[in-house]
Amino acid sequence: MLLHTPNWKPETLPHNHNAQRTMTAEHDRLAASEARRADWKKWGPYLAERAWGTVREDYSATGEAWEFFPHDHARSRAYRWNEDGLGGFCDRDQTVCLGVGLWNEQDPILKERLFGVTGTQGNHGEDVKEYYYYLDATPSHSYAKMLYKYPQVAYPYADLVHEAERRGKHDPEYELVDAIGEALEAGRYFDVVVEYAKAGEEDLLCRITAHNRGPEAAPLHLLPHLWFRNTWSWETGIEKPLLEATGDRAVRLTHDALGTRWWYADAPDGTEIELLFTENETNHERLFGTPNPSPYVKDGINDYVVQGDPEAVNPDRRGTKVAAHVRTTVPTGDSRTVQIRFTPERMQRPFVHADRLFQRRVAEADAFYDDLQRDDVSDDERRIQRQAFAGLMWTKQFYHYDVDRWLEGDPAQPDPPDGRWRNRDWEHLHNSDVISMPDAWEYPWYAAWDLAFHMIPVALIDPEWAKRQMILLTREWYMHPSGQLPAYEWAFDDVNPPVHAWAAWRVYQIDRKHSGTADTEFLEKVFHKMLLNFTWWVNRKDRDGNNIFQGGFLGLDNIGVFDRSDELPTGGHLEQADGTAWMGMFCLNMLAMALELAKTKPAYEDVATKFFEHFVYIAHSINHECGGEGLWDDDDGFYYDTIHCPSGDLIPLKIRSFVGLIPLFAVETLDKELLDALPDFTRRMNWFMEERPDLMQHLTLDVGDADKPRCLLSLVNRDRLERVLGRMLDPDQFLSDYGLRSLSKEHEDQPFTFEADGSTFSVQYQPAESRTGLFGGNSNWRGPVWFPVNYLMIESLQKFDYYYGDDLTVEMPESDGPEPLWDVAGDLSRRLIRLFTRNGDGERPVFGGEDLFQDDPHWRDELLFYEYFHGDNGAGIGASHQTGWTALVAKLIQQSGGMSDSS
Repeated sequence: MLLHTPNWKPETLPHNHNAQRTMTAEHDRLAASEARRADWKKWGPYLAERAWGTVREDYSATGEAWEFFPHDHARSRAYRWNEDGLGGFCDRDQTVCLGVGLWNEQDPILKERLFGVTGTQGNHGEDVKEYYYYLDATPSHSYAKMLYKYPQVAYPYADLVHEAERRGKHDPEYELVDAIGEALEAGRYFDVVVEYAKAGEEDLLCRITAHNRGPEAAPLHLLPHLWFRNTWSWETGIEKPLLEATGDRAVRLTHDALGTRWWYADAPDGTEIELLFTENETNHERLFGTPNPSPYVKDGINDYVVQGDPEAVNPDRRGTKVAAHVRTTVPTGDSRTVQIRFTPERMQRPFVHADRLFQRRVAEADAFYDDLQRDDVSDDERRIQRQAFAGLMWTKQFYHYDVDRWLEGDPAQPDPPDGRWRNRDWEHLHNSDVISMPDAWEYPWYAAWDLAFHMIPVALIDPEWAKRQMILLTREWYMHPSGQLPAYEWAFDDVNPPVHAWAAWRVYQIDRKHSGTADTEFLEKVFHKMLLNFTWWVNRKDRDGNNIFQGGFLGLDNIGVFDRSDELPTGGHLEQADGTAWMGMFCLNMLAMALELAKTKPAYEDVATKFFEHFVYIAHSINHECGGEGLWDDDDGFYYDTIHCPSGDLIPLKIRSFVGLIPLFAVETLDKELLDALPDFTRRMNWFMEERPDLMQHLTLDVGDADKPRCLLSLVNRDRLERVLGRMLDPDQFLSDYGLRSLSKEHEDQPFTFEADGSTFSVQYQPAESRTGLFGGNSNWRGPVWFPVNYLMIESLQKFDYYYGDDLTVEMPESDGPEPLWDVAGDLSRRLIRLFTRNGDGERPVFGGEDLFQDDPHWRDELLFYEYFHGDNGAGIGASHQTGWTALVAKLIQQSGGMSDSS
């Protein structure tokens, strides 16, 4: 560890046209919501894209969630915990849902939800097989827009599953464009644009417009849906809500909590609208061969439209699910529109000003983002940024899970089978909130460490919601009494990197910068909960008490030679360079927060001292020689994991992966003015250093005079920093044209191998999908570029530059000479942004070699934000709508390639 201050150069801040923020209509709505004068966020795109195949709906004894509730059941089986749909909206309690149904007269079922192969069917794990895009959204959800591309040919359900199951780990995924590419290239699909605009806090308009991109007229059935989440089938005494027709195009809702509402449908030119009613109840006869209590069941509308069964819907025009059925033929190059209004007021002319309202909300959305977005970035970058923000807003989902009730079963349902084991240590967990999801189809559940990264770009557009999300996961009905944060529903016990404190600190800084107000109340709330979480880490994940940490899954799923969540073939345990570095970073995040709070509450100086001491111990431990007491290899100039064998032997695992770069994340700068203002902390820090010189091998302190305004705390001293950077910035190792690879490219021709117990284990650089089933199939950090760790590296390089400035320069490919770390951070930012922008050939690397996506005017500007990216060519891989952490590109664009200040 190193703590001293050299000569410092002033920061150069970028031009930003919006330093004085304008109060737009959207800002007014957000301010009213934050002050609780209005509730603009009660309704939003909180409807999941997938509820089937989730842990919550799995009531099997074996825990095979994908098989227990498959896609084939979804149209016929009532969900217990939450609903799903296509292009949907609902209230924050998901009492009632709005969504879209479609039929092209070719498909075997209505298109009511997105399809994909399951985790067991896909050759690289679960994968959505649809094309849909989030185009726009405001944080209050006053306006939202998405696009779904619906084929005019039969959707190849069976072919997608069969081919995915046939392919192996060495094969690419089989995508929809592979199955029906000729039809898509010929334009035989509808661009279905779904837009929502709020006339008031609880007054919603929805406009569904289907554009025929094909060479011929094509039939289309548009079916806007409205339904109640089934809350009445699980226990006795729950009053069932009611939908009933009050006219040819009007439906009245009656619900004990919502009261009375109205739902209106409209189609142009007198197009006929047929209201179809059924119940959101399971079709037991179809699924289980047992009689249905009522003839009207969840898939009744599907059976009426697709199978022509007139008895499948209720002729009395009442129920708990309804669709407005519009039959039309769309001429080539033309479009058809259906509109919906959902309102607490009965209206005679509900659509009289609909067009004007949509125009106004679009203009307000434009004004909101114009105020935010920099005026010195390209139109293309503005488009990328806005779609990234839209994805963050569209993947906010209602998440409901009461583990105790899930384990014990519901009073009105049969008891769950014996032997259910998942999440039994989390019976306190009771979630019923709107939460940011990683990907609303592939990961329709929150993940604690994913959410931390999501909130960085969210803080730019809605800091109030970002702060509430950070606090939410620390509430007593989320956080374990031991202090552990819940990981994700498949295994709340899994250990993710401790980045929550970092994210809370960054959200605080971003909010302070843009609002001009320091929300120390928020910071203090999070800080106290992070004290519990830090204690859990220290007590549970430092097996030998030597400040070298373990943790199993640490966000780098299968980057190692073993699945780190399982027992090692050698026995013993793994001393983790990344786990230890994450804890060093955690210490510094807590130190920074404590010092900030100490400005007004001196008691926090004591706590800050404690985190300084923790950091010194961690720095002392990790920096000893690898294979001895530490994890640093002086011959290689790199940090490595080490196996701690039962015999006491220590075996370094010399894999050059991001594991060895993460120690660079544990870095913080402290202003001299701050230290001068906190004399108790400074005195205790100096006392500790004087009394424990044995721990100071990597630490010096020189607060200096007035021209040395900052000091540096880091796990990595200058010499080791330069040696690690030499590997990191080598194109033949970590540096690609599109960011930092997660595994050094040198392992492509020189795989790392390890022999234990008669078996050989190997790690090879794989730039695309994983070729191993280790830790699932599409979790591959063996080469691809991964946004979260790239983003943290950019921040770390900026912090190092705050301290070193021009005194430390490094070689970068294609540069005119050595560059300071500030410029290196900017270069990395631009490489990541370059994934999405058009290159000199007019192509976006994210789309890979798919000509349809690169060239067709109806595809080339609709962006997907993948989970990770090909380590050599930048093509998108993994989950295709990871506008969670990959939306960090919006923050990078706001920094104009990383060239802004630390906020």
